[in-house]
Amino acid sequence: MPTSIFLNGKFFGGDPAAGAPPLAEARIAAFDAGFQHAVGLFETMRAGVLRRGIEGAKTHGEEIETWILRLDDHMARLAESARELGLSDQLRTPALGEAVLETVRRSGLAHARVRLTITAGDLSLLSAAQSGGAARQTDPTILIVAQPATEYPEPMFERGVTATLANTRANPLNPTEGHKTLNYWWRLRELQLAAAKGAAESIVLSVTNHLVGGCVSNLLLIKGDTLLTPIARGEEGEVAGKDGRTIPSPVLPGITRAWAIDAAERIGLTPKKQMLSVQDLLDADEVILTNSSWGILPVVRVEASAIGKPDSGPGRVARSLRDAWLGTIPTEDDSL
Repeated sequence: MPTSIFLNGKFFGGDPAAGAPPLAEARIAAFDAGFQHAVGLFETMRAGVLRRGIEGAKTHGEEIETWILRLDDHMARLAESARELGLSDQLRTPALGEAVLETVRRSGLAHARVRLTITAGDLSLLSAAQSGGAARQTDPTILIVAQPATEYPEPMFERGVTATLANTRANPLNPTEGHKTLNYWWRLRELQLAAAKGAAESIVLSVTNHLVGGCVSNLLLIKGDTLLTPIARGEEGEVAGKDGRTIPSPVLPGITRAWAIDAAERIGLTPKKQMLSVQDLLDADEVILTNSSWGILPVVRVEASAIGKPDSGPGRVARSLRDAWLGTIPTEDDSL
């Protein structure tokens, strides 16, 4: 259940004493392009509010700090996708970031999952283009929702999880691949199918049978002292052919993925971004899935195949990265 919402410049819910309208009054127009045609983008972030008593205060006092993990990185990716896909080239990311922070603050949640969604707004604004006239700058719908963070069972991280191989293939020639668009139905369907098999995630391949990542996560493979990961959108130049041409990538440049690559380098691993096969997946010493919600998730089985040593649980790298990631999440004991 959301506890705080920001919609098109207005806050809903949160602390009743703040006087904001109730959550039920936050409504999106029936002709919104996001609802009608999934024309929009989103970012999901880990966030929270810290409250600490002030030592030595004559009366009871409290310091409040609102935090969002890698907010600037999320804003930069959102703006880049909006520009590349023609949604908007005028996103005011500093103002958006402030709105996200205020939404989280109003939620009062110590650990929150916050989602920022931007759509193309009312379809009537596209009428000129549809009738052959000049395209008009859309007035986007901006929705920010703060709700309690998902609580994952600790055994998922202590024992590792099973992943399946998805039936759906990602198409590198689809210009919306590699972006966090609202078109997530096929991914959620694959997750349903994976859950029916007792799996936590489903790994997607491209139409060329190269690894892409999980339905809602990025993929890291550990082989010896090397971290292997599929080339992401914007990194295609690393696989340029002899004629200098590149192959478009359908892989999302994940925010937690980027953090994990840097963290792996700090513990002595060499990162390599390249096109990878299912055999690379099955031959890996460790398989790790990353996203902003669970952070670092070790995979110990893909379909019927064990990863690494059978029944050995998560490997050294997964455990190290998991501990490091948990260390980035602020707690009440951290100083301001």
